[in-house]
Amino acid sequence: MPGSGGGTSNGGSGGEGGGGKGPKPKAPKCTPAEKTDPQPSAGSDLWQGQDPAKGAVLYTRTCRYFMADGSSTMITEPLVGGPGGPVAPVVDPAVLARQAVDQMVLRGPEIGITPKPGGMGLVGMPVYLWTERGPETYGPNVASASAGGVTVTATAKVERIVWQMGDGKTVTCTTPGTPYKPSFGTKSSPDCGHRYAKPSMAGSGAYHVVATSAWTIDWQATTGQSGQLTESRQSAVDIRVGELQAVGS
Repeated sequence: MPGSGGGTSNGGSGGEGGGGKGPKPKAPKCTPAEKTDPQPSAGSDLWQGQDPAKGAVLYTRTCRYFMADGSSTMITEPLVGGPGGPVAPVVDPAVLARQAVDQMVLRGPEIGITPKPGGMGLVGMPVYLWTERGPETYGPNVASASAGGVTVTATAKVERIVWQMGDGKTVTCTTPGTPYKPSFGTKSSPDCGHRYAKPSMAGSGAYHVVATSAWTIDWQATTGQSGQLTESRQSAVDIRVGELQAVGS
């Protein structure tokens, strides 16, 4: 039974995000803007701070926005302009990128570990560390947000997972890790593992293992602008590690 891979840390190489760069955002389709009739009262929020007494005119248009999953939605938008026509609102793609990320469900690692919680590992035996792969736990996770004729699509992937092993050691892995199989025996994990040098005697008699995933989120706007955001999520388990006792005669 394990517990694995090398001293204080064992960073995996070549992270696997699963999938390519994700679908490119599709520009929305909008109807021509038309003057609103009747015009709203001067105190309406639809004026967006503009003053109809100084020549501001309210228009509306209807746009179909296309989501990354292939669905679409119709939104009627107010546009403020003058007698000559509406002025397109200034949209910050970075704000839309944040809105797209807020739509995502990003979770901490779905922890796989040997020994299993509730079981007992042994000092010096390999500890395998891994996470189940999925859009919410490892990526890619894709979402879009739109406003003012601009659509931003964001794609989130885990860049690395930092495992705090509860014994003062830290393991940094840039792959999801390799699930343990009995056929591996006492071999160390090839990409994400640890070995405990002492039994878990203190406190509850367990090591508290905390896994923190670092998400990297790349976004692309229909305007051609792009950028990157980061998020982190955390999960934890407790495992027990004992010492093989010699039986006297």
